[in-house]
Amino acid sequence: MVIRQQKTIKKSVAYEGVGLHTGQTVKMVFKPAAPDTGVVFRRVDLEPVVEIPAKAEFIYSGRNIRNTTLTKNGHKIHTVEHVLASISGLQIDNLIVELDADEPPEPHDGSCAEIVKLFDSVGYENQSLPVRSFKIKEPLSYKNGDVELIALPYEGFRISFTIEYKSTCIGTQYISFDINPKMFRKEIAPARTFALMSDVEMLKSQGLIKGGTLENAVVVDNNKILNEKPLRFQDEFVRHKILDLIGDLVFAGAPLEGHIIAIKSGHDNNLEFSKLLSDVYRRGKKIADGVTDKSWDINDIMGIMPHRYPFLLVDRILELEDNKRVVGIKNVTINEPFFMGHFPGYPIMPAVLIVEAMAQVGGILLLSSVDSPDKYLVYFIGIDKAKFRKPVVPGDQVRFELEMVSLKRKFCKMKGKAYVDGKLVAEAILTSSIIKR
Repeated sequence: MVIRQQKTIKKSVAYEGVGLHTGQTVKMVFKPAAPDTGVVFRRVDLEPVVEIPAKAEFIYSGRNIRNTTLTKNGHKIHTVEHVLASISGLQIDNLIVELDADEPPEPHDGSCAEIVKLFDSVGYENQSLPVRSFKIKEPLSYKNGDVELIALPYEGFRISFTIEYKSTCIGTQYISFDINPKMFRKEIAPARTFALMSDVEMLKSQGLIKGGTLENAVVVDNNKILNEKPLRFQDEFVRHKILDLIGDLVFAGAPLEGHIIAIKSGHDNNLEFSKLLSDVYRRGKKIADGVTDKSWDINDIMGIMPHRYPFLLVDRILELEDNKRVVGIKNVTINEPFFMGHFPGYPIMPAVLIVEAMAQVGGILLLSSVDSPDKYLVYFIGIDKAKFRKPVVPGDQVRFELEMVSLKRKFCKMKGKAYVDGKLVAEAILTSSIIKR
């Protein structure tokens, strides 16, 4: 399990266009949101304004729904899958999405590339609190006719997808990816939505896809692609299916850690599978007594730090301000292995291990701010002005407070202090380096 900080965008940004089904001109504004907000859609064209969180209980279930629709108190927001795919693919955890209509604007080219560029243009902000992922611990499956979706245990987040169409332009396609922001930008976001001409005619007869054109969708008529522009990928069709699934899996309740295998699935089945995952996640979600949303528990710490027994010397992170400050604690017990020899009959925590614990707390501050922290190590390369004012003994709880003094490329300097019962027991200035494993 790899832990990262929650993330939002640095400032508001707007996108205007035409709704795919309604054909209405729509303005969509993305706004930063506080930690633990999640993704919330907001209909600002209604009085009072209606907010609909992107949660499983707000999924609209209707017959032959070929998009992802949210509903609350009779109000709907249609076709949110591309917006959600962009948000999830870039690992944005907290966001407000304001709309002045009941459907987001369809990206002009039918992919997520434009929305991704929009988010990248304003940048991202780490929010100091950990992301609680949903780790698949045992196989989960959903089957509906020849459609099948499976979730398997996996270190990371991977999607494998198979599609099968009679049209020779599409045929049978399979692809499998580890999903992360870098990969999403390059391999998934540019894949455009597609439709069969027979479906287009049926949808038009129902008064839908009023905003659909050959510019924002790839249209296949029997064994011919009607668009003048060539495919962006040889397997663009299955890549877009992965894009849709990424958006629909937002409703699982938390970022997934597992391998999702999908066979011939579409939105209806994706959403039923996400509801199943959401139920499992909610049943298994537990918070230990005394753990607050603002603390990083030992599982979070072990998801960032490579250290293990007997050398993991921090039990909880109480406060973390990205690239600025961190507060952590170490509970000292007589069971610490170093007390066997330091010293028999008069147990004292070695000064060098107090400094090591201080450095580990600082390492969490550094590693929590990088993508894929499991690929990096923090090397402790210098100690200055170290002072030890009072022995630390079994039964003490040591509170470490570190402030960033400087951070330049791969090198950082922190000023650290250690307290027991509010009294200063040690202090030092630590220099570290971040390197790839």
